Amino acid sequence: MATDASTPLPHSALGRKLQSVVPDLEIQDSEENRSNHSRDHTEDLQFLPDLVAFPRSTQEVSAVLRWAHGEGVPVTAAGAWTGLSGGALPVRGGISLSTKRLNRIVRIDELHHQLVVQPGAIVQELQEAVQAKGLFYAVDPASRGTCTIGGNLAENSGGPRAVKYGVTKDWVLNLEVVLADGTVIRTGADTLKNSTGYNITQLMVGSEGTLGIITEATLKLLPWPQYNALLLVPFADPADACRAVAGLFQDGNQPSALEFMERAAIALAMDFTGDRQLPLAADTAAHLLIEVDAFREADLMPQLERIATTLERFNAGEPLMAMDAAGKDQLWNLRRKVGEAVKAHSTYKEEDTVVPRGHLPELLAAVKRIGTEFGFDSICYGHAGDGNLHVNILKGALDDATWNDTLPTAIRALFREVIRLGGTLSGEHGIGWVQKPYMDLRFSPAELALQRRIKDAFDPVHILNPDKILPDPAQDSGETA
Repeated sequence: MATDASTPLPHSALGRKLQSVVPDLEIQDSEENRSNHSRDHTEDLQFLPDLVAFPRSTQEVSAVLRWAHGEGVPVTAAGAWTGLSGGALPVRGGISLSTKRLNRIVRIDELHHQLVVQPGAIVQELQEAVQAKGLFYAVDPASRGTCTIGGNLAENSGGPRAVKYGVTKDWVLNLEVVLADGTVIRTGADTLKNSTGYNITQLMVGSEGTLGIITEATLKLLPWPQYNALLLVPFADPADACRAVAGLFQDGNQPSALEFMERAAIALAMDFTGDRQLPLAADTAAHLLIEVDAFREADLMPQLERIATTLERFNAGEPLMAMDAAGKDQLWNLRRKVGEAVKAHSTYKEEDTVVPRGHLPELLAAVKRIGTEFGFDSICYGHAGDGNLHVNILKGALDDATWNDTLPTAIRALFREVIRLGGTLSGEHGIGWVQKPYMDLRFSPAELALQRRIKDAFDPVHILNPDKILPDPAQDSGETA
């Protein structure tokens, strides 16, 4: 058995049985290790796996799944545990299959502008590796310093620069996937065009490990636009900030990032980081953080000037411009720390709402109206350029009964408004465990049944990340408005 002295041998019956089938597989099943793989960043939820497996190759993943398929043992893939929908929680125990050891950047293809990478690679590390070659991978969630590309693929993650460059699915050419019975497939081709058969690649992206486990991805790259600049724009009325978003695109602007933050969001981030250097006027109720990028430094200022002209029509205050590295890092650090700051401030639930960006003012108004009706405060921020508003509902002084029993009704009311506005339940965080009770709002019984048949085709024994995404059939109401 190829284990090093620092790796304890499994002591549970399940662990010993799996080890006998896959002798070189690293398995951890102590209570401490199981606890370490039982929770992500989704609220305070915790589900313990029976054991944690750390495969080092596609062949080991295949062997684990082949055995689990035969034994009916649940397998839930896990990355860096930064998820916000409970997608990696092992809700039925079984095996938590960590991609931590599958973390290699296999190849950077400078000729074809492609990256081949394993799922456990940290997103920021692969960004920096390709940037050193003059290339660009633009998807950058707030947790990019810790989240893995496998988690991004599972949830179809976005981030600030999705407004110009798209979300994870827009960068994927081909995947190596291990199916539930251990079969290894390639889903696409390493080409920029491919209309050959069903698009299994795009089906896998965003499937949250419920259809197969990704062990390698071929991603496309772009030349690196090395110059960028930021504007932090204050507004006395959050609705004006929301209206300005659509106005910027109507005027022909194409920012590389366009973020919305309520006053409370940036104030909490300043307190959380200890960075209180930014001016925060008493009448400022919201900010837009706007980035532009270019291949030539001289192309930045014309973009900023056009944006400033548009903003004047929407009652914007005096913008703060950052063109040097320190200033840009300061602004981005505050934006990326908002989620952590809110979590440190209060118990909360985060809803990843998304609507056509022209309806952002109505969405924000609906959030506040529903909060007043149900007695909760909220802090809103997010990727305004995509119409993606992260709604952080604060527990604050609410009692446990109201929080646990009444809040789902409030969230359901919020999602009805989102769908009425042409939106949907999740923009980038996935459905996972916590959002599946609301899927009947978005899909009819026939549409949910079709998705269940897809799940059955890929995973007939239902061992892959069970009880995620799809509600129980008894919960189908067909309520699509």
